[in-house]
Amino acid sequence: MSRLRRPRVQAALVAVVGGLLVYAIAHVVFPYHTSNHDEAVYLQQAAMLLEGQLFLRPPVDGPFRPWFFVESGRGLYSKYTPPTAAVFAVGKLLGGYRIALALVATGALAGTYHTVREVFDARTGVVATVLMLASPLFVVEASVFLSYVPAMCWNLAFAVSYLHADRTGSRRTAVLAGVAVGVAFFTRPYTAVLFATPFILHALWSLRGRERSVVERVGLTALFGLAGVAVTFGYNSVMTGDPLVFPYQAFAPLDGLGFGYREIAGHSETFTPALSLRSNAEVLWLFATEWVVAGPLGTIAALVGLRTVRRRGFDDRQLALAGVGLSVPLGNLLFWGNFNILGELADPNDGLVASFGPYYHMDLLVPVVAFGAVGLFAAVEWARETLPRHVSAERARPAVTALLLLGATVGTGVAVGAVAAPLGDNYDVTQQYEQAYEPFDGRDLDDTVVFLPRTYGNWLNHPFQTLRNDPGFDGETVYAMQRQQFAVVDSYPDRSYYRYVYRGQWAPFLGQSVEPRLQRVRAASGQTVTTDLSASVPAAAESVTVQLHNGTTNTSANEFTTATDASPLALRLRTDANRTRLSGDSLDDSLAVPTPRRGTVTVVAFVDYGADRAVKYRWVLPVNGTDSGVRALTPRMEVCWSERLCGGQAAYVPGAHRDGIALNATVRQG
Repeated sequence: MSRLRRPRVQAALVAVVGGLLVYAIAHVVFPYHTSNHDEAVYLQQAAMLLEGQLFLRPPVDGPFRPWFFVESGRGLYSKYTPPTAAVFAVGKLLGGYRIALALVATGALAGTYHTVREVFDARTGVVATVLMLASPLFVVEASVFLSYVPAMCWNLAFAVSYLHADRTGSRRTAVLAGVAVGVAFFTRPYTAVLFATPFILHALWSLRGRERSVVERVGLTALFGLAGVAVTFGYNSVMTGDPLVFPYQAFAPLDGLGFGYREIAGHSETFTPALSLRSNAEVLWLFATEWVVAGPLGTIAALVGLRTVRRRGFDDRQLALAGVGLSVPLGNLLFWGNFNILGELADPNDGLVASFGPYYHMDLLVPVVAFGAVGLFAAVEWARETLPRHVSAERARPAVTALLLLGATVGTGVAVGAVAAPLGDNYDVTQQYEQAYEPFDGRDLDDTVVFLPRTYGNWLNHPFQTLRNDPGFDGETVYAMQRQQFAVVDSYPDRSYYRYVYRGQWAPFLGQSVEPRLQRVRAASGQTVTTDLSASVPAAAESVTVQLHNGTTNTSANEFTTATDASPLALRLRTDANRTRLSGDSLDDSLAVPTPRRGTVTVVAFVDYGADRAVKYRWVLPVNGTDSGVRALTPRMEVCWSERLCGGQAAYVPGAHRDGIALNATVRQG
């Protein structure tokens, strides 16, 4: 029991418990990852590093490009630098990627203790570590595969080593400080600069006496730190061809620091100082009221601690730590990302900040929990000094104890509630993901290719993060976008093919799920390919209008309208290299359009209920002309009650439609 009273042991227990907690949250709350699709970028990059790759070389250009990967002559590469992915790769080597999350969380908590111990004392360090673990921003970010907590871990390693070297004169820890800040720069350059700036100023101030030992110590830190910068520039040169062009700039040249026109992946904004001040003020308000430990109580404790230290008199080390509380928010004024995470400025519950917090201000937690711990001790000291003046001596001790218990109970309750709120919101998203990915659960998809919809454009893993390819594109299941499908089929001629489709709008972050389906896709080829189409017609329908469209040239055949007796609709498409003809029992004459060399042929059936009520059936047949004829794949089928969802969000899912609607399609040679 005496060992448990040692601050170092207490801090170690908090760090280990924090790591285990993060590991559990990552499994329970984020099993399918999050609505921040950057996680798949890091995990894809981690898998590449494990295979010794910096570039992806897919078998076909286009349908295999992952989200946030840059196209180059040597292949595809991540817009992010590799240190974070390397950390996750270590977790995989140890048994699973999420092990890395636990290790990073443990390291960050240990770094918090040692940093605060260096600046104040050991018991303050223990309390600060508890406050860090109880901060919603830390808990959420530590539980997901993003770079913010790993970067903070490296920054804390730098702070601990630098402060230790400053106190003891140790050259060894001075070297470690340089290595840590160099890795931090390689991980997140601007984040590292903002965190290190107050310590750099402290180092410059310490050189004023020109003592040889100080000069040598600071010089070692600077030397190894600059070595990390050199490695970063070397990596840039290898990847982008220019040491001063980072991969994220190669991906989006206008996504950078400063004011003016900014753009990334089709999203653009003129970022002005006024917009910066407004968005950063909102971000900091959310940080102070929702995302630090116990929300506003944690912020108040930090302010009390800051006032307490100011009254006692800052030393230069405390000023350096406090300086992080200025450098981080001031530096973020130049970054338009803080505007992007807010979504609509008028809605605090909109945007990524609602689910993941103000993560660009992650390092701001360090001075907040440090001075928050000082503030808590100051409050306890105030209570011990004040109460005896108002109550008798025999009642003062129990009164102080009761007051402390009450404060601890209230603070713990508020802290738990603050952490539970974002975890609950993210778990709601996970439940929508669980339904969306249901067709993949427990299904044998060995030796298959799965075509995925382009929900947010021509990207893989955006949003389908769990459906990632092996770096060699040779895994048991290969995922490709629903484009250039015949080129994909040619690259994997001996595999089975599926198409993932869904009904509804993809908006899990709004509590909306989709009705998914994994549709078997078959390929047929020959001089002629026949596609048999069938559909039920609801008894309430008054008529059916059939159209045939050429999706490439936008050519439309004359439509045919027929009265209906609710008998099933039976149609037949015969496709050759020149023309595609549609015939059926209910059509007096066949409809025909030119067959596109590469493209689609679409059959549309409007089922009219009268009174401005109708449903539209769609069969979209991929076709590809060959030297000897034509090829086709099983058509994508839709049931559209809303034109807004037609064309990707109205897939036919057996058993999911009103009025007993059922569709079918088969392709065959001849």
